[in-house]
Amino acid sequence: MRSAPPPGNSPAAPDPGAGAPGIGPDTLARLERASGGLATRAVALMDDRLPWFRTLSAAHRSWVTIVAQAGISGFVDWLKAGSTPALDGFRITGGVFGSAPRELLRTVSLRRTVELVRIAIGVAEQQFPALVEDPVERAAVADSLLRYSREVAFSAAAIYAAAAETRGAWDDRLEAMVVDAIVRGEAGDAVESRAAALNWDVSLPVTVLVGAPGEAAAGTDRRTALTGVHGDRYIVVLADEDPELLQKVADEVADAWFGPGPVVRGPVGTGLRGAIDSARQALSGLRAVNAWPAAPRGVTADDLLPERVLAGDAEAAATLRDKVFGPLVAAGGSLIATLDAYAAAGGALEPAARELFVHTNTVRYRLHRVTEVTGLDPWRPRDGAALRFALALGRLRAH
Repeated sequence: MRSAPPPGNSPAAPDPGAGAPGIGPDTLARLERASGGLATRAVALMDDRLPWFRTLSAAHRSWVTIVAQAGISGFVDWLKAGSTPALDGFRITGGVFGSAPRELLRTVSLRRTVELVRIAIGVAEQQFPALVEDPVERAAVADSLLRYSREVAFSAAAIYAAAAETRGAWDDRLEAMVVDAIVRGEAGDAVESRAAALNWDVSLPVTVLVGAPGEAAAGTDRRTALTGVHGDRYIVVLADEDPELLQKVADEVADAWFGPGPVVRGPVGTGLRGAIDSARQALSGLRAVNAWPAAPRGVTADDLLPERVLAGDAEAAATLRDKVFGPLVAAGGSLIATLDAYAAAGGALEPAARELFVHTNTVRYRLHRVTEVTGLDPWRPRDGAALRFALALGRLRAH
């Protein structure tokens, strides 16, 4: 059986009350008595040197004062803990910042917190060593202040990092809820409130893109872009005050943010309801886009109107009737008759002109009028198909 070591050789347990090396209990007591007055001096300097500090509310200023008092008095507690493992276990985070409410983190940024800490530590560095007569103790206090200020700075950074992570996780959840509401067609005060919490401007022009999930660009600004994954679909809600720039950005996003496969862009709308309409049409286009294998990346939902009709989209059929067939009827029967003859002639002008008993230039003029009235070009095969769908749908509804 191993015998116990003699008392003279046994390791001495750290004494939590022994204080930092080179600093006696009398000095510690003197520093503790002076800490309250130093905290008041530090707050007065904050008010004098920091213009933003004077703009804080009375409640926030009182909380900063409490934190400053805790920081300066915490230095004495830190010294009392000693420089052994007991010192390493001392929780500056709780001792100094534990009294501050979470709201203060949103009001006072990390940069401003560093300014406050710098002033408080500066006052301590000026005043605390002056209270110590013994040169050895004075040097020990100054050295301890340097190490303490470093620990306080690290603790502040850790607190703000943790708050940022928590805020980021909550923002991600809010973003997912807003995107989900847009996809499901839910509008209301609750959704607008969540969007506002993300700094998303509900009054801006907006468009929605859908496609396969991919690697989204890092660091997206939630004021202009909201994203979410719904099953095998990746949803991107883009907003910008300039509609032309919005469409340019949408093209770049279609190329960079989505995985392999087609990407469909909804029409540009305004605000939350515009985003809901854009998302509905984009999702409809995504369901029908496989019927057009050569569809370009970032194809618009309007370019997929014929395919959407074939897929059973009643809204697409109504769009063709209202925005194509209706204007053609209002423009006069000659445009519809010319489209019929042009289609029957396989896209040839002269046979269509003979069928209509008019000159070819007349046919050409009327086809240009069709483009002006509907925005669809009869000379383009896909636009020609959309025009024929519109005529068929309009006639079916009429009869």
